[in-house]
Amino acid sequence: MSDLVVVGAGPYGLSIAAHAAGAGLDVRLLGRPMASWRDHMPDGMYLKSEPWSSNLSAPDGRHTLADYCATRGLRAEHGTPLPIGTFSSYGMWFARHAAPEVEEVTVTEVTPQGDGFRVRTAEGPPLLARTVAVAVGVMPFVHLPPALRDLPPGHCSHSSGHRDLAGFAGQEVAVLGAGQAALETAALLAEQGARPCLVARRARLNWNTVPQPLSRPPLRALRDPHSGLGTGWRSWVWSELPWAVRGLPAQSRERIAATALGPAGAWWLRERFERRVPVMLGHELHRAVAVGGRTRLGLTTRSGESVVLDTAHVIAATGFAPDLGRLELLDAGLRAALATVGETATPELSPGFESSWPGLFFAGLLTAPSFGPSMRFVHGAGFTAGRLVRGVRKRLGAGRLLPGARAIAPRRAATGHPGTYLR
Repeated sequence: MSDLVVVGAGPYGLSIAAHAAGAGLDVRLLGRPMASWRDHMPDGMYLKSEPWSSNLSAPDGRHTLADYCATRGLRAEHGTPLPIGTFSSYGMWFARHAAPEVEEVTVTEVTPQGDGFRVRTAEGPPLLARTVAVAVGVMPFVHLPPALRDLPPGHCSHSSGHRDLAGFAGQEVAVLGAGQAALETAALLAEQGARPCLVARRARLNWNTVPQPLSRPPLRALRDPHSGLGTGWRSWVWSELPWAVRGLPAQSRERIAATALGPAGAWWLRERFERRVPVMLGHELHRAVAVGGRTRLGLTTRSGESVVLDTAHVIAATGFAPDLGRLELLDAGLRAALATVGETATPELSPGFESSWPGLFFAGLLTAPSFGPSMRFVHGAGFTAGRLVRGVRKRLGAGRLLPGARAIAPRRAATGHPGTYLR
């Protein structure tokens, strides 16, 4: 029986497994490494976060994105956007050098058994674990607007469903949304010969500003501090004090998770987008029907005017909605028994990321209503990995370093700009 099984091998899963191995735990890491980054983002996308705030977390503080880039003659500089492909390759490199071996299997069921859990996979016999960390990323929580859900296949898709947008060349494509995924998808479509139109409920688009230098006069730095999620004191709190967010009442945490660090485009994307993509702002989608091979959208303006948009395809860049009910790999009875945060469908967690079911831990998007918006970004992996592994050791009764563990001093996070949304 393993001490810990980590389900998911993205930035959070890899970081947790690295810290668990460093603490001497018998850990198994299950999943396709960096799957959402490798399989669900179009070619040509860039990392929105600054490179120094996009590190996976190893217990010794090594194996950073800058370390990876330095060995390959690549630039990982403040203020210079980095291709998503480079970040994905960095994650694969981290998996080889800093984490336990990744077992590329599909987890189909996590069920309580005795004082632990039975973990079934599609590829082999079940595993037994004393504790389980669920770090499945965002893909189970893809959100499509209700109006699109009954369209026939081929009429609409989610932005996470595309690795290559070249197939839309020459076609009209309505892109729904106002965040980075929508804006960058629309720009890439235009650059690859499609005819996109952005449709958003918002009356205006928000754009991040050009990042300030890392080295600034003390007064300016104090007035507008850098953090892993952006500049300013509010971003600094979300970035550096997730433990303090957890201490707030559930209603406050719900509000913060729903509203903090809202949709915005990267500064380096603005010119590419504005010169090539027409927009329909302040338009609410209320109906979508298939008409032959095309899709007809019924929209309503803020003044109540009805507008019809006819298009060849709809791409919904409408994000992800964390919901335990959609985490079908968890036993239904186990899901139903979990305490949740206020009115959300997300698990209430201890300071060590443990749910109300002893030994079951969560990481990533599902934890944002507990620890705040940094859990939606790669930057949150460092805080999560260290705290979660300490929680696992506490659950296992390990009050001291286990045999083979390394005593490691905590490493403070650097400071910086908006983090990458975990799409």
